[in-house]
Amino acid sequence: MKMKLFQTICRQLRSSKGFSVESAALVAFSTSSYSCGRKKKVNPYEEVDQEKYSNLVQSVLSSRGVAHTPGSAEEDALLCGPVSKHKPPKQGEDRRVPQNWFPIFNPDRSDKPNARDPSVPLKIPLQRNVIPSVTRVLQQTMTKQQVFWLERWKQRMILELGEDGFKEYNSNIFLQGKRFHEALESILSPQETLKERDENLLKSGYIESVQHILKDVSGVRALESAVQHETLNYIGLLDCVAEYQGKLCVIDWKTSEKPKPFIQSTFDNPLQVVAYMGAMNHDTNYSFQVQCGLIVVAYKDGSPAHPHFMDAELCSQYWAKWLLRLEEYMEKKKNQNIQKPE
Repeated sequence: MKMKLFQTICRQLRSSKGFSVESAALVAFSTSSYSCGRKKKVNPYEEVDQEKYSNLVQSVLSSRGVAHTPGSAEEDALLCGPVSKHKPPKQGEDRRVPQNWFPIFNPDRSDKPNARDPSVPLKIPLQRNVIPSVTRVLQQTMTKQQVFWLERWKQRMILELGEDGFKEYNSNIFLQGKRFHEALESILSPQETLKERDENLLKSGYIESVQHILKDVSGVRALESAVQHETLNYIGLLDCVAEYQGKLCVIDWKTSEKPKPFIQSTFDNPLQVVAYMGAMNHDTNYSFQVQCGLIVVAYKDGSPAHPHFMDAELCSQYWAKWLLRLEEYMEKKKNQNIQKPE
């Protein structure tokens, strides 16, 4: 049975495109609808070379490579050999509770607009210091399962691209996300800055992807603005605070190489959103309070982005998980300091 499976896979690999995959799984790497009939001006998004990774991405993002079912791991081992000595741990619900509870919402601050709220979106610069960032805390406290799949994916990419090629791939993905955020910041900035906008920057599949979301966004309060939780001692840089369908939210804009129609598919993004929310609600630089979150996942081919709205109850649930991750990080940091020689 295994030999027959292996022969079938080999025949697929000898075909011109490798594994056949659903077009929806490759949305982030397909051509933007703006690419046809472009004017002579170069769209900065097109400078990010994704075509050279096309075949590899089709393999890595295929249903066999992403689903992580018991059968898929065996098939991947036949093709690429073992990529990790660690077996993925079993999934289980985390029933722990934070030892040091701190509320996500500020009882001394109203969630209703008032005269003190800024008419121009706040953009507080991030001060780099010894205080850990939200991103760092989440990276340092990933579950064993997250580490397993991330390392497995990384080794497969390096196997195909080499070390230098993998670095270039990551650099291109970073640049692509940076330009997407710059375009959104330009769109959501006050009207006076319209003349300063780079129109080419706005012509991308990602921006087309979020058009139906932007129609429901208004009352922008903050853009690319830093937050700090002085009590819990962490910092972060949030993407946006604005009203979505009439409810004030911390909005996190994401790009993805494959569809993420469910909030469970966004991994630690909800923890990131509530971490920013809790910090902002207790940061003296902000006079208002936010009780909702929104994660927007955009796609390069212009397919409608997936919005994941988080109400106050759901935010509170993720906040408890964030506090656990923060405690875990602090404990690791404490143990590292103890082990350092004097």
